[in-house]
This record gives sequence, C-alpha cells and structure tokens, in this order.
Amino acid sequence: MHREQQAGDYQSDTSPPSAPPPSIAANILSNFAGRGWGGIINLLFVPVYIRFLGIEAYGLIGVYYSMMAILAVLDLGLSSTLSRELARLTAISGKEQESRDLLRTMEFVYWLMGIIVGGIVILLAPFIAKNWIQGKGIPSETIQAALIIMGCIIAFEWPNALYTGGMIGIQRQIPFNAIRAGMATVQAVGAALLLWLVSSSILLYFVWQILVSLFQTLLLRKFLWQYMPGGSGSDKARTALLEKNWRFAAGMTGISLMATILTQMDKILLSKFLTLEAFGYYILAYNVAAALNNLIQPVFMGLFPKLSQAVFVGDEKEISSLYHKGCQLMSAIVIPAAITLAFFSREALMVWLKNEALVSGSHALLSLILCGTLLNGILTPPYMLQLAYGWTNLSFYKNVLAVAAFIWALPWLIVNYGAYGAAYAWIGLNAGYFLAEIPIMHTRLLRSDIWPWYKIDVGLPLLIAILFSLLSRTLFPLSSPLYVHLLWILLTFLSCFALTVLSMPDTRKWAIRAMN
Repeated sequence: MHREQQAGDYQSDTSPPSAPPPSIAANILSNFAGRGWGGIINLLFVPVYIRFLGIEAYGLIGVYYSMMAILAVLDLGLSSTLSRELARLTAISGKEQESRDLLRTMEFVYWLMGIIVGGIVILLAPFIAKNWIQGKGIPSETIQAALIIMGCIIAFEWPNALYTGGMIGIQRQIPFNAIRAGMATVQAVGAALLLWLVSSSILLYFVWQILVSLFQTLLLRKFLWQYMPGGSGSDKARTALLEKNWRFAAGMTGISLMATILTQMDKILLSKFLTLEAFGYYILAYNVAAALNNLIQPVFMGLFPKLSQAVFVGDEKEISSLYHKGCQLMSAIVIPAAITLAFFSREALMVWLKNEALVSGSHALLSLILCGTLLNGILTPPYMLQLAYGWTNLSFYKNVLAVAAFIWALPWLIVNYGAYGAAYAWIGLNAGYFLAEIPIMHTRLLRSDIWPWYKIDVGLPLLIAILFSLLSRTLFPLSSPLYVHLLWILLTFLSCFALTVLSMPDTRKWAIRAMN
C-alpha cells in the first residue's frame, strides 16, 4: 500500500496536537534502561535457577517461553496495529475518541483470545507431557502439571503485548519501562527466594509466574488507560475499527505466523529429538544470545512511532534521516556486543556460570546463534521502515519462501548435527535475508539508500569489529585468572564499541557532541 493511500482516511483533519512530541532520545534511553535491566536480571538469575532446579527443569522453562512465542501468532497483528495507529492518531487532533475506541475494541478481543489460548494449552497438557517432552529425571505427572500452570500463565500474560503496543504507540515509554524493570525484578528475585526458602520445585516457580503475570497485566492496563487522551464520549468497542485496520493486521499476522515457524521450529523439533537435559543446554545458549534483543528492541520502540509519523506526513528527507540514524545506532550497539561475545563465548560463560559442564555444552552453540541474531538485529531498522509504510507483503513472502526451505532443511540438519544443525539454519536464514531482502526493499523505498546501508551503516562497522575482536582473541592470555578474562572481554567490547561508533557519520557526530 502506498503512502498516499494510507493517509487518505486522515486528510480531512491534519492539524497537529497541542502537546510537543516526546524526545526520541529519552524514549530510546528509557527502553535501554527497561529492557537492559530486565535482561541483566534474567541472566543473573539463570545460574540460580539451574542450581535449584537442575538443567532438565530449566529445559521446561525453555519449553514455556517457546510455547509463548509459538502461540503469539494468535495475536492476529493487533498489538502492532494498535501501536502504529495510536502513533498516527496522536499526530493529529480530533482523533482522541477514535484512539480510545480502538483500544477498547482490541482489548476485548485480546482478553478473549488469552482465555481461549490458555485453555487450549491446559487441554493439551496430558498429550504434550506423554508424547512430546522427553524427561528422564522429571516424572510425566510433574511435566503435565507444569504445562497446566503454563496455560494459566499464558491466559493472564496474553494481554501484555497489547498494552505494551499501546504504550509504545502513545510514546509513554518511560513509565512503561519503569513497570517492565520493576516487574522483572519482582519476578526473578521472588522466584529465587521461593526456590531457596520454600521448595526447589519447578511447579512453585511456575505458580509464582502466574501471580506476577496477572499483576503486571493489570498494572500496564491501568497506566495505558491513564495516559490515553481524553475522549468526547463513552469508550465503545467498534467492529468498524477492526475492519478499517484489517489489512495491516492481516499482514502482521502473516508475518508473525511465518516468523514464529522460523524462530520456533528449531525448539519444537529439538524438544522432540533431544532429552530435556540436552535441550536445556541449547536453551541456555539461545537465551543468552536472545539477550541481544534487549539492545535491539529499544531502538525499534523509540524510532518506530516517529518514523510512522514522518511517513504519514510524507517527509521523505526526515524518513531517510531517521532510517539511517536508526541503522547506525543499531550497528553501534549490537555489532560490538555480539562479535565480542561470539569470539569469547567460553570465557564469558565461565566467568558467569563457573560450571565447566554447562560451559562445555553451550559455548559453541552460543557463538553460532549469536551470529544469526546479530544479522537479525541489523535487519530490524529496514523491517521497521517497511512497517512504517504499511508494507507487509515483502516480509510475509520472504518468510513464506524461508519456511518452505526450513521445512525441508531443518529436520535433516537436526537429525545429522543435533543442536548445531539448528544453529547453522539460524545463520543461513538471516544471511539470506541480509543478501536478498535489502535490495528488494530499496527498489521501492528510499531507492538511493541501498549502498549507504551496506557500506556505511553496516559493512564498515561489522568489518572493524570482526578484525579487532580477532586480534584480541589471538592475543588473549589463556592461562590467566577469571577476573583477567572478564577485564579483557570488557576492554575488547569497549574498544569495538568506540571504533564502530567513530566509523559511522551519525554516531560519530553524537559521540563528538557528547564529549564537548
């Protein structure tokens, strides 16, 4: 859909709102603080969970998060649609009641879907426990009970995505991240205390998650409605608003479905073919690599509302500027972290876990998964640009082709290479996107910006980080104590970060401005 077509419904009233727009920098920084703290808390407590529960029970936690990711496709694109539409509606006056009605409509659908999805998980719990999950040290009855509790958690946590999308859309990301950080702390610390003081039971861990999920959902709902602009009447659920936004929502649903298959098929197959213990090693490596998303998502969340507004008003110069700034910021943040950790995965995990068996079973997997996650991260700003234009076809069809290849290749890779086969597939998937998606996208959007993206926004900082980390790895003192390992890794990361920042024009300007 072209930009002129998207904006057509709003052309009768384009007067700007009276309140000044929030600062992009403030939103991004709050996103880093919220997601960063949540990521740190989660990683810090992983060794605690493994100590009290064991690696096999930790594999069950991985099953829960995979289940949540798989079922998220039933979101039907509503959370992304709400975020985009609220960003656009708040750019003009006279649309306050429409924005409130849109939230009320989607809220009703979301709560209903949460109850249905949670109920389905509960009903399927006996089948999954007996016929899919291979637990040697955990009784089938315990696995079944854990799955039933997971269904309850999903029902209560399901609306979180909608309220998160709403807070992002109205650019209330500072209070949103305060809630996120606080609840992540309560969730992790509370679970650890219960496992330590009450019982080292995986069922107790999941019961605690029910309470935290319900409280967080209600808290987010309260704050979102509090920050919504005042309307001119009572808030109503209107099916007409769903009909108005169904194309974008349908496109997002298709993208989500394909992306879910691509990102979760590995875990579905591995949970079937591997023992829970071996699956636990893979989940450990995957979760550490996925922590990179705590650096990726803040940039997306901070820039997407502003980019959507720039597309709405048709400011091509501002669109290009925001796009390249977002790409360069993403590269400066993600590339040094991913490359450094990939080169020093064994040492970093040993400093963190201090467990040779855990490190030996997961460090090589971590390095491989990080490579794919890095490519996925630097492709996020181009994806954000497509969504800002409401163009979902490219992402959908590229994922359809990828799924077709995955259905053939992934089972063969897993049967022949185990967990490593899944990691190879993840790298190949994102490398294909890197080489094919960007040229196709730039034939339609920002046509002259393709080579600056490949050369300046991504290529140069990636090359610099790889070369410097390779040099650091070569000089690394293997026989030194763990604290020296930690300092070496930190210095390597900081050096990579400084070099990548200085290698790109926009980030270099920000750095010079910050030092003056």
